[in-house]
Amino acid sequence: MHFAARTFVALLSLGLMLQLHAPAADARACHGASARPTLANIGQVEHTTLCLINVQRRAHGLAPLRSNGLLRLAALRHSRDMVAKGYFEHTSRNGSTFVARIRRTGYFSHVRFWKAGENIAWGVGSQAPPGAIVRAWMNSPPHRRNILEPGFRGIGVGITVGSPRYRGRGATYTTDFGYRVR
Repeated sequence: MHFAARTFVALLSLGLMLQLHAPAADARACHGASARPTLANIGQVEHTTLCLINVQRRAHGLAPLRSNGLLRLAALRHSRDMVAKGYFEHTSRNGSTFVARIRRTGYFSHVRFWKAGENIAWGVGSQAPPGAIVRAWMNSPPHRRNILEPGFRGIGVGITVGSPRYRGRGATYTTDFGYRVR
C-alpha cells in the first residue's frame, strides 16, 4: 500500500517468484538471502531483507533506505498480529490501516508532510527466505513501486516466524516505508 498525505491506494501482495533484476555481485553482498527465518536468525533475516531492497534501489539509481525504529515497530506488530490472528491483509482485524498503525508509533508526530507505503508477504519452505520475498515483491508492480519510490527515505522491516495460514511454519514479512518533513 502507498499513502501520500491523504490518498489511499490498496495493494495486494502477490507470490510471484522470479529472478531479481539487480547485479548479481550486489545481491551476493547480502549475506543470508537464502536463509529460512528462525527465532535464532530473525535479526539477520531482517537485515538481509533491507540489504536486498537497497540493492534494488541502487540498481535503479536511488538512494538506499535507512532503517527506522518506529517504522520497524509498526511493521513487526503487524506481522505478529497477522500470524497470531490468522489473516493476511493490510488492514488489521480491528480495522486499523497501516497508516493508523504507523501513526500510533509517533512516526508522523509534528510533521508538515508525510508519505508512507507497506508491503506484506509470507512464505513457507523455499518461499520464506528474504531473497524469495524480495523477488516476489519486485515482480509485483504495486510492491515494486513501493521499493523503488524515490521519495521514501526510511523503512521498517518486521518479520516473524510463522505464517497466517500454516501456524509455526514459514515467515511473515511486513515492510513499512516512510518519508516525513518536519
